[in-house]
Amino acid sequence: MSTGGADKPGSGGAGGAVKTPSDFLKSIRGRPVVVKLNSGVDYRGILACLDGYMNIAMEQTEEYVNGQLKNKYGDAFIRGNNVLYISTSKRTITDGA
Repeated sequence: MSTGGADKPGSGGAGGAVKTPSDFLKSIRGRPVVVKLNSGVDYRGILACLDGYMNIAMEQTEEYVNGQLKNKYGDAFIRGNNVLYISTSKRTITDGA
């Protein structure tokens, strides 16, 4: 019985390389992300760091409720049990300059 994912059809890896969730999270550190909470609130900013519990530290953070900007924070910490998902942001974060 094989446990490797490299030979699974539809694994989606480019060139046969399998990317784990841990690899993805390491690769997006320092990049713009969207963090969606269980409550439906989105936080957009630069991913500073995260740990094994999905606790997240962000910089240049903006809070969006129902798609509308509600607040801006310099740095923010989000407790991991509140996180629904983390996604890379397609837009660049602007700091009003």
